[in-house]
Amino acid sequence: PLAPPITLVEVQAYVYMALDRLAPVFAALGDAETARDLLQQAKVLQERFNREMWTEDGFYALALDDAGRQARSIASNAGQALWGGIATGDKALAVVRRLMEPDMFSGWGIRTLSSASPRYNPQGYHVGTVWPHDNSIIAMGFKRYGFEGELNRLVTGLFDAAKAFPYYRLPELFGGMARSAHHSPVPYPVACQPQAWA
Repeated sequence: PLAPPITLVEVQAYVYMALDRLAPVFAALGDAETARDLLQQAKVLQERFNREMWTEDGFYALALDDAGRQARSIASNAGQALWGGIATGDKALAVVRRLMEPDMFSGWGIRTLSSASPRYNPQGYHVGTVWPHDNSIIAMGFKRYGFEGELNRLVTGLFDAAKAFPYYRLPELFGGMARSAHHSPVPYPVACQPQAWA
């Protein structure tokens, strides 16, 4: 198990985005020094993130432990690095391609964990189910980096999934089983429905 404190991939992206987006606010308020400092902090974080979180397998680590060791699980969390803008262009391409491979993209959406993982469970809360809100954040990341084809595939899968649920309301999450021509997405038994963030 990872020892605390743990550096989570998506949280680094959130921090980067906050620094990057807050800088123009300070500039507009006339505090150019703070604006420059925030942009410098964002740049340093981005460089460190892309150096330390990138794995030898060509994907972002799910997390780092207190000693900087990588948790190398192939998980949807890395897609949120695209939304936050912290990924560099070459790494963004690798992440998009990896997330759209069959072990991650079920046909209905991107699973939280690769179906090739020993811990994968297509009905497990964070270990293989599809979360619509997670997928929407990833979709915005695809858009940010210009991956329109992959974006269209992803949102089409989510739209098709929505057609299978009452009133087209996506639930909090649903099963990560692969899409087939004769089956609808498998509901998660105790998913919140409706769920505001879905």
